[in-house]
Amino acid sequence: MHKRSRKNFMSVKAKLDRICINEAMLVKDALKQMDREGQKTLLITGPNRLLLGAITDGVIRRWILGDGSLPAPVASAMTANPLSCPLHVQTDEIRKIMLKTHIECIPLIDESGAVKDAFLWYEIFSTEKPAEQFKIPVVIMAGGMGTRLHPFTKILPKPLIPINEKAIIEIIIEKFTRHGCRDFFLSVNYKAAMIRAYFNDIAHDYSIEYVHEEQPLGTAGSLALLSDKLNGSFFVSNCDIIIEADYADILKRHREDKNIITVISSLKHYRIPYGIMQMAEGGRLEGISEKPEYDFFVNTGMYLLEKDALGLLPAGKPFLMTDLINDCLAKKMRVGIYPVSDASWIDVGQWEELQNALTRFGIK
Repeated sequence: MHKRSRKNFMSVKAKLDRICINEAMLVKDALKQMDREGQKTLLITGPNRLLLGAITDGVIRRWILGDGSLPAPVASAMTANPLSCPLHVQTDEIRKIMLKTHIECIPLIDESGAVKDAFLWYEIFSTEKPAEQFKIPVVIMAGGMGTRLHPFTKILPKPLIPINEKAIIEIIIEKFTRHGCRDFFLSVNYKAAMIRAYFNDIAHDYSIEYVHEEQPLGTAGSLALLSDKLNGSFFVSNCDIIIEADYADILKRHREDKNIITVISSLKHYRIPYGIMQMAEGGRLEGISEKPEYDFFVNTGMYLLEKDALGLLPAGKPFLMTDLINDCLAKKMRVGIYPVSDASWIDVGQWEELQNALTRFGIK
C-alpha cells in the first residue's frame, strides 16, 4: 500500500466524508447531498466504511420514474457491488477505466472491502465528461417582456440578461451545442431588434432563425409558426432558465417512453415554518403537524416535443405550454417527466432567483 502524509490523509478523509453515506439515508436526502457537495455519485457504506453500493443521480432518476419512493432508504435504490479498485491501482489504470465506462467515482478498497479512498472524474481529467452527441432542432421562447424583472427589462430584453460576461440565452444555447445541436429557432417579439443585434455581433458556429410574433403568443403559441420547419423530436426552452443535465439522456428516455411531450421537472423541497392545522366540520381541530416538509416536482420551462403535438395548436393565437400538455393528456397522448435535482435548475426569471444565479456563478 502507498503511504500518505497527514495532509493528504486529511484531504482524503474530507473527500470520503462528502461522498460516503449510510444505507439508512433517504433517497431524497441523498439527492440533497449530491446538490450540496456538487457530486453525481455517492458511495453507500456500512460500519468501518465497508462498501455496500453506490447511487448516482441517474439511478435516483430511474428510481423515481419507476415509482420508487423518495422517503425510501438508499439501500432500496442503490447499485450493489459497484465497480471498485484495490488501493495499489495506478492512476493511468483509473483513467482508462473511467474513459471506457464513464463512471465518475471509483472507490479504492482494502482487503476487507472498506473504502479507503476514491478517484473522482475531475481529479483525473481537467475537462468535463464528454457529452453524447445528437442533432435535433432547439426552439427558445425569447419573446416575453420579462415583467418580473422590471425595471431592468424596461431597457434590456430578458434573454440578454448578463451572467458571467455572457447573455443568458447564449449560455442556454451553449448547453445544447455541447451535445452537437446546431439549429436554433428564436421566437421573438419584445425588443427583438436588440436580440438580433446581439447575435449579429458575436461569432458562433450554429445557425439561428428568428420567428417573429406579431403579438405575444404565450409559451407555446409561436410553435405553430414552425410547423413546416420542425420534424420529429425537438427541444423547447424558456429563455430564463439553465438546466444542468445530460440532454442526450433526456432524448433517449423521451424516445424509449414514446412520449409526445417530456417535461423536464425539478424536485423542490419546501418546509412550512409553522404548525399546520387540519380542520374538521364545525371548526373542530382534527390534528396539527409541526413545521411539515413537502417535496414537489415543478415545471422548469424546458420540454422535448414531437411534431405531432403541433397539430393541437391554434394558428396565430396565444397558447400556453401547460394548455398544450393538458390537451395532449385529454387525448390520451403520453406525456412524461424527466426529473432533475433542485441544483440542476437555474431560474433567472425573477429578482431573487437572478441573485441566486449570480451567486452560483461566482459573481456575487
